[in-house]
Amino acid sequence: MIRTFKSQDTEAVIAIWRSASALAHSFLPADFMDEAERLTREIYLKQAETWVFVRDGAIVGFIGLIDDYIGGLFVDPSHHGEGIGRALVDKAVAEKGSLAVEVFVDNAVGRRFYAAYGFTGDKQVSDPHSGFALLQLTYEVKV
Repeated sequence: MIRTFKSQDTEAVIAIWRSASALAHSFLPADFMDEAERLTREIYLKQAETWVFVRDGAIVGFIGLIDDYIGGLFVDPSHHGEGIGRALVDKAVAEKGSLAVEVFVDNAVGRRFYAAYGFTGDKQVSDPHSGFALLQLTYEVKV
């Protein structure tokens, strides 16, 4: 089930963000990740349109959108490969249509997921916060 994020979901969402980031963003320095967690908790979750995926009463993934931009998509690593990320992006496409996302070049997990979904793009930019390279991707709804 996908539902709108509620403030009482914060700890569960942050735990998923941490575990998924440890897998996909292991190249990022610990101090950067600590600050990213603070910003996610204090700012991003409040500013984004966020949906959570609930299975058996527990949150196992979430997606945060700013208009048609995916600010974050994270699934508990123990649930990778179960279609949760796809279901969350399907929900975003149904709500917003075409989407954009930036994924770290070194994030093999994210790049595989977005390529399999049908996102395309090869423009690289530097993340202003970490300095690491980002790949800008788009998903165009076929009409």
